[in-house]
Amino acid sequence: MTAADLLPIWHVALGEALLLVAMLVAINGLDDLAIDLLWLRMPAAARAGRLPPAPELGPAPAFAIFIPAWDESAVIGAMLRRLLAGLDWPDVRVFVGLYRNDPAGIAAVMSVADPRLHVVIGPAPGPTTKADCLNGLWQALLADEAARGRAFAAIVLHDAEDVVHAGELAVFARHLPGHAMVQLPVIPLPDERSPLISGHYIDEFAESHAKDLLVRQWLGAGLPSAGVGTAFCRHMLGRIAAQRGGLPFDADSLTEDYELGQRLHALGGRGVLVWEQVGGAPVATAEHFPADFEAAVRQKARWLVGIALAGWDRLGWQGGLAQRWMLLRDRKAPLMALVTLAAYVLLLLLVLDTALRMAWPAAAQMPKVASGPLLPLLWINWLLLCWRLLWRAWFTWRLHGITEALLASPRAAVGNFINAAAALRALRRYAAALRAGQPPAWDKTVHRFPGAA
Repeated sequence: MTAADLLPIWHVALGEALLLVAMLVAINGLDDLAIDLLWLRMPAAARAGRLPPAPELGPAPAFAIFIPAWDESAVIGAMLRRLLAGLDWPDVRVFVGLYRNDPAGIAAVMSVADPRLHVVIGPAPGPTTKADCLNGLWQALLADEAARGRAFAAIVLHDAEDVVHAGELAVFARHLPGHAMVQLPVIPLPDERSPLISGHYIDEFAESHAKDLLVRQWLGAGLPSAGVGTAFCRHMLGRIAAQRGGLPFDADSLTEDYELGQRLHALGGRGVLVWEQVGGAPVATAEHFPADFEAAVRQKARWLVGIALAGWDRLGWQGGLAQRWMLLRDRKAPLMALVTLAAYVLLLLLVLDTALRMAWPAAAQMPKVASGPLLPLLWINWLLLCWRLLWRAWFTWRLHGITEALLASPRAAVGNFINAAAALRALRRYAAALRAGQPPAWDKTVHRFPGAA
């Protein structure tokens, strides 16, 4: 068989692959477009994440802040000092979960002297899972409640790298009555060392927390917790704990925060994402996100395993139409990350096909691949891509200004490669966990905190 004999096979294979990928990209693009159009239809207050006026505050509710920490000695001391210095609330207790085989982390926390701080060192060596560490904090909370004869009103989740807004407890106090969960926005901090890799989180969270999650909220679907800057009603957590043998967090889960939001919704509890401003700035949780490719892939792979893969098994497809649609959007992420990677490969193959046609007369006689009914589909995808990039840049501009908005488009390409690599890693890890018959371990990333050494 000569090279000329292979040309028809090449032409058909490339055309079929291009058609399949283009159809999947178009379906995904129309799915995202539907969210955009719903956001535009929402009332102005709902689009802005503003809830109806809350009733006047009664007695200040008691808050417990949970901070699970494994190998966080580089950031946990600075984080706690800043958090405790900014806490202006009459009744608050900060529970920090540590492991006995993390002496540096224990020393960093013990260096912070504050009567509101309660250190909990788990009996098992670390790392276990974040959910397991949180369960240890839950048991410490129960002991604290029994000792003082008063229950907390809510539990607030934070991580060791969070920059906590001083006004968050006041926001929680205003909106927790009648709600099972109150989520504050998460705003990634710009990193001058990594404007593309760390910076792509800026664009993703700006669009997700200022549009996608607000649409979920408006449709009445379950609102997933981001795991930080989230307050849970103590009573509702107690109901989940009662169903789970006394522990509200599932120790086998890598994304216990996401699952908790869904389980609260299944129990009839409503979660809300609230955007409020103090001094012209949003009350939100800020933090640094991974600055190198491998760390970003590791973090996102953990999210994909917990939400899209294990979450499918663990949560199923419960709920109404809106809820199932949002679950589908969560669980399509690994597939679409790989489809996007395939689209980049096909783009390179199209360039190769063009070069062959220019250099080889026999190839020039073959019909063009991007022709016929495929051509309008490619134009639709091009228009959807331009729309998507403009929307992402606009949401970034609203929160972070024009400089970051100009970087949003090149960062989208970087994010696509990170997401594809994370999808491959997630599939490998999940397959290995299934073969081993046990859940994946806590695959955490190295964190940074502003001003910490």
